[in-house]
Amino acid sequence: MKIVFAGTPANAAQTLRALANTAFEVVAVLTRTDAPVGRKRVLTPSAVALVAAELGLPIIKANRVDESVRLKIQATGAELGVIVAYGALLDQAALDVLEKGWINLHYSLLPKWRGAAPVQRAIMAGDRETGVTLFQLDKGMDTGPVHLQIPTVIEPDENTAELLPRLTNLGISGLAELLPRIAAGLSAPADQDAALLASLPTADKLTRDDAHIDWTRSAVELENQIKALNPEPMAWTTLDGESFRILEARALGATDWQSLAGEESTVGAAHFEKGRVLVACGQGTLLELKTVQPAGKKPMSSSDWARGMAAGKRVIYV
Repeated sequence: MKIVFAGTPANAAQTLRALANTAFEVVAVLTRTDAPVGRKRVLTPSAVALVAAELGLPIIKANRVDESVRLKIQATGAELGVIVAYGALLDQAALDVLEKGWINLHYSLLPKWRGAAPVQRAIMAGDRETGVTLFQLDKGMDTGPVHLQIPTVIEPDENTAELLPRLTNLGISGLAELLPRIAAGLSAPADQDAALLASLPTADKLTRDDAHIDWTRSAVELENQIKALNPEPMAWTTLDGESFRILEARALGATDWQSLAGEESTVGAAHFEKGRVLVACGQGTLLELKTVQPAGKKPMSSSDWARGMAAGKRVIYV
């Protein structure tokens, strides 16, 4: 069976590399056009484009599948498309261009967390379980019939940087199981539950506001937010008028803030105790900062940052 692969970021590149080592022939790779990266905004190929070039696979660069792209896909003779985080929806004409349609690898147990940021949204919500879904793509947002799902536990300290590669490996295993069934015409995908599609939360694209820390929330909620947004876009707060990123933190639960800090509790107020940085949060809880990144500096341990603070300085994040 001949396959067109569509994807853009590093996790999709990992999947492409695995797919190229199967019995199925990857006849073309569809990925987004080169994008500006870094402070100098240098145009850079996607991770998928780099792996495709390394493997000697034909590359189609496009930010949407219009008629010209459909003709290129048709010319490959592919029967099936496999999509992993391509970055654009396919219209009906694009869906119909391949005999067996398109299989999408989605990083949640659909129909929960349909959308662009399922891994981050699951961690932010405090979910203890997630997984991957391989489904037949339709013109809705992750609404197509499901071929296969693989669940997994989200570990208590796991952030997006750690969970995403695990889910990718699960997806690769799922494709190894599913593709032979599709090639033999033996897979019968099941429709998603319409009531659940309408009621379960969606994984909307992350915004800068999603990354801003609201200190009136509980420490547990903030720990989940910080884990979800690592490695990007990183949770942030403001200190002395400048952005202050928090890469890693741990919720300590409820405590007597006044006896600890010798002052009335103010959400966002930091207390330095024996090399630790503790911040007062909502519901009388404390968050211990572990790794931080002040404006204009590289990530560092909170204890290293605290040593550079003036003695007795009162720090309040906003």
